[in-house]
Amino acid sequence: MGQPAQAFLDKPPSSDSLTSYDRDHMKLYMRLLDAERDGADWREAVHVLFGLDPEYDPDRCRSVHDTHLARAHWMTEHGYRELVRESQRKT
Repeated sequence: MGQPAQAFLDKPPSSDSLTSYDRDHMKLYMRLLDAERDGADWREAVHVLFGLDPEYDPDRCRSVHDTHLARAHWMTEHGYRELVRESQRKT
């Protein structure tokens, strides 16, 4: 089993640009996308990645999973562009 996220919000910030939260949780986002790609059940993913017990609080756990997964998808579709621009400015 992997290490649960150290500190996370129940819902990641909603923004049209990258946030510090996004940067701090990039690895978590990638792991969520990997779990989705591999067909992992959301309950297993939220338990492993967030350290939450979906048996105890299924509604909260489902929301945490789904909102972070949605933000992970946003990162792959939009947010990555900011990272690319930043890396080009540094070179």
